[in-house]
Amino acid sequence: MLAMNYRGPFRVRIQQKAMPEIQHPQDAIVRVTRSCICGSDLHLYHGLVPDTRVGTTFGHEFIGVVEEIGTEVQNLKVGDSVLVPFNIACGKCVFCQQGLYGNCHESNPQATAVGGIFGYSHTAGGFDGGQAQYVRVPFADVGPMVIPEDLDHDDAVLLTDVVPTGYQAAEMGAIKPGDTVVVFGAGPIGIMAAKSAWLFGAGRVIVIDHIEYRLEFVKQYAQCEAYNFRSLEDVVLFIKKTTGYIGADVCIDAVGCEAAGNAMQTITGRKLLLQAGSATALHWAINSVKKGGVVSIVGVYGPTDNLVPIGNVVNKGITIRANQASVKRLLPRLIEHVREGRLNPKGIITHRVPLEEVADAYHIFSAKLDNCIKTVLIP
Repeated sequence: MLAMNYRGPFRVRIQQKAMPEIQHPQDAIVRVTRSCICGSDLHLYHGLVPDTRVGTTFGHEFIGVVEEIGTEVQNLKVGDSVLVPFNIACGKCVFCQQGLYGNCHESNPQATAVGGIFGYSHTAGGFDGGQAQYVRVPFADVGPMVIPEDLDHDDAVLLTDVVPTGYQAAEMGAIKPGDTVVVFGAGPIGIMAAKSAWLFGAGRVIVIDHIEYRLEFVKQYAQCEAYNFRSLEDVVLFIKKTTGYIGADVCIDAVGCEAAGNAMQTITGRKLLLQAGSATALHWAINSVKKGGVVSIVGVYGPTDNLVPIGNVVNKGITIRANQASVKRLLPRLIEHVREGRLNPKGIITHRVPLEEVADAYHIFSAKLDNCIKTVLIP
């Protein structure tokens, strides 16, 4: 089969790989019909995630058709069109039983901090992802969901990660009616977080980024304010001033380890790799939120240490909430939002690229070319 193949930082190509096989009675083999390039895939592409091995196939956002099932799979049948959450979850451990499917204790033999994730390095289990013609799906009775007939498949593929992660970012903010919410990052996750903030009753939504076309997009898509931090003398001071010197009620870090805006963070986190990425957005979030406010983190950071102003967290009485999105828990509500027209996931898709051109697709997305917001790969 054809699959994306990682060859080292900034080097991916399309190659022939062996077909995946059933390895466990609870596995399924899915023929991929759509997959996406996620902003967090760029962290892998840029060489910032430890133990990203040459030969790995990325891709944790995909949908497809069930081609084969293991002997213990009961909820799926061959021919079903399925939406596959990016989390790999057993459904039975103490964390899955709490709905924390992103924290499954059984799906990742490589680490205890995170559950299994498709195509996201050996720190997340070493599973091949869905930027391929076929993919093996473990615990097939737990994660995959048969796509409802009335759900557009372009919407469905974005319900595997982007929409749930943005929605959970807003949910973790414990937004109250009338709250001011600041989202750092106008990529797909930040866009969805801004849009979702309104669903929780926000009275004002502000997005901070430095890519003009993304700022224009989020203003139109999420009906929010958007500001280029390069045009601001001081991001934190700006947010303080615009909130009556109180601070935002909720700040969301939807950027993670490749945040721009601070030379020291960039050098130590992205160039010298002395910390797990640049924590600039997280600093801004902690320093911009009001006393007693909430900082919600969905941006990806590495498994090592970051320089974070924890003293400010303590002195301001900030609540920090962070996690991988529990896609399975959120899907019923999100599908309802899509059906009712409150969310339009496919509206962020700007590029459709054949799987064979995956190298070009990564370059376009990484270099922010051609006003790229979200790319769908078509095998």
